[in-house]
Amino acid sequence: MVGPARPLFVLFGSSIVQVSFSNGGWGAILSDIYARKADIITRGYFGWNSRRALQILDQVFPKEAETQPSLVIVYFGGNDSTGPHSSGKGPHVPLPEYIENMKKIGTYLKSLSGKTRVIFLTCPPVNEAKVRINSVYFSELVRTNELCRTYSAALIELCKELGVNAIDLYTAFQKREDWQDACFLGDGVHLSEEGSKIVAEEILKVIKEAEWEPGLHWRSMPTEFSEDSPYVLVAADGRRTLNPSEWTYYREIQWE
Repeated sequence: MVGPARPLFVLFGSSIVQVSFSNGGWGAILSDIYARKADIITRGYFGWNSRRALQILDQVFPKEAETQPSLVIVYFGGNDSTGPHSSGKGPHVPLPEYIENMKKIGTYLKSLSGKTRVIFLTCPPVNEAKVRINSVYFSELVRTNELCRTYSAALIELCKELGVNAIDLYTAFQKREDWQDACFLGDGVHLSEEGSKIVAEEILKVIKEAEWEPGLHWRSMPTEFSEDSPYVLVAADGRRTLNPSEWTYYREIQWE
């Protein structure tokens, strides 16, 4: 721990989480928005599915930890929803098992503390044409939007049962007409900066609307060391100092 304790937000999931600080990623966006308000860390694992996540859940989130997260944002499903491989290996997880795994993950995370909040992200769609081009590197890779849709819809229903907030990325991406070209990197799966902006916007919307106590929306949270100081920049009148602790002018997008 460095300095005063801040609320802890954990991003937990597969490669969409692991690379969320790259290429203007959504993790980096959230970390900027919550600067001096919360610590945002990633626990992302390239190629993992919900089955693998369950094996290490109590290691990533030990119940005996002195500090428990205020918020956990979970993304598993993109790998689970790939088609099965003839060898029986690979990331595919049948839909009923995927839902049961996500139920166990959600239930466990909610049990960490009375103030731990959980948000599940569904599968976004993919650019199937780009996926096919890149499939030369993999054996029998089947990744389709119909599979993404099916797993996403099932996860949303589970979240209603668990009382966990769900973000329907499958639908959110497709509100943009050029989503197939704008929202993905060259592999058609991982997110471009534009795709990450959609994820960040949807997360902020859910946090803002959630009736959580204490609230976790960035505007409602205290800013660390926000008191006035004679050592900051002096105003044009030459007398006052300007408190910069809440400045956001440098952001390309003024997030709500």
